[in-house]
Amino acid sequence: MNKNNKLIASVIAALIIVAAITVGVVRTAEGNLDVIGKGSQKTFEAVLNVLPDAVKPDEKNAGWSLESPDGEVRLIWSGDYSKSPVYDVLLEFDAKPFLEAGLDESKLSDQYKRNNGSIIIGSKLRKEAPSVKEGANALSAYQQIETYNPDIINYHSAMDHYGLKLGDGNMFEWAKNLETNTITKKDQDKDIVFVLNPEPLIAAGVDPQKVEGWVYATVPVMDHGKNVEVYKFLKPFNIK
Repeated sequence: MNKNNKLIASVIAALIIVAAITVGVVRTAEGNLDVIGKGSQKTFEAVLNVLPDAVKPDEKNAGWSLESPDGEVRLIWSGDYSKSPVYDVLLEFDAKPFLEAGLDESKLSDQYKRNNGSIIIGSKLRKEAPSVKEGANALSAYQQIETYNPDIINYHSAMDHYGLKLGDGNMFEWAKNLETNTITKKDQDKDIVFVLNPEPLIAAGVDPQKVEGWVYATVPVMDHGKNVEVYKFLKPFNIK
């Protein structure tokens, strides 16, 4: 091989290495499924352990629920997708703060379900997941998501949070480390965050500045490789 060919080969090899590193960094920042799969279960278990009284069986959805410390919203995840009546993962939140801020429930899309003063929004998951076996618990039901529906689990690098994407911009997020934000090295004061997409609610009459108990603010998200700011309704808690 002559010198020119060797130089070209070296350049190509270097470019391949740089490209591989770049792809690895981007995939990790946006939520590489392998990386998430190795970390999300352990951190989700940490949240369940800190809030044992807030975690309860949910017979209606054949699964489990995690209630917010203020009692106004629940994350629910099914352990048997064949028995969950509407959604397999969902948020059920108190309608009152939104009604008092102008919500006309009749203007909400069919995605939003009503249940005794609450509003439900969520997603159906892949049916390949079997029902959990005897002795199942809240964590094993989460493991089903991790195994069969890893695409709904993400990592929000700006907040150092793992999260469940519940469809249409609604999410539940929890800290990778309940003590410290491993990105900024500062105290992690948002251990769990319930997240609602404000757009459908605003379109149905809600004045976002008047919703009690929820923070209307912008959060950084990754969109096509770029960090952008989007508005969300947030209900964060420091649980440690």
